[in-house]
Amino acid sequence: MYAVEVRDRIMIAHSLPGELFGPAQGLHGATFVVDVAFFASKLGPDAVVVDIGRAIEALKAALTPLNYQNLDDVPEFAGKITTTEFLSRWIFDQMAAAARGGALGPGAENIEKIRVSLQESDVARAWFEGAPSEGE
Repeated sequence: MYAVEVRDRIMIAHSLPGELFGPAQGLHGATFVVDVAFFASKLGPDAVVVDIGRAIEALKAALTPLNYQNLDDVPEFAGKITTTEFLSRWIFDQMAAAARGGALGPGAENIEKIRVSLQESDVARAWFEGAPSEGE
């Protein structure tokens, strides 16, 4: 299996309502390192999984609406608990749409799986992975 992975980061603020979240119930900030890996069993006509430059641009476009935002104020997330797991799925959906829409260049039609991993500290990360067809 071939893979290409790109990385970016976002800084957000949010609160996580519910007793489970302890002190994170209050408004707090987080800086996430975001890795997106694209997996394919075969390479495209140009011997690539995806165009890395286009993948970097697609990730930046997906993250721009979140970066430096209080997620509690983002209308799309109203009523949602914006955990690291939730955000990894949301970003996956954006990247899956980019893959399906041709934004990742030739070869992307061979993508079998995408993994979006958010590292919230040096000791904790969460991810979502699935086929591009699983995206919203």
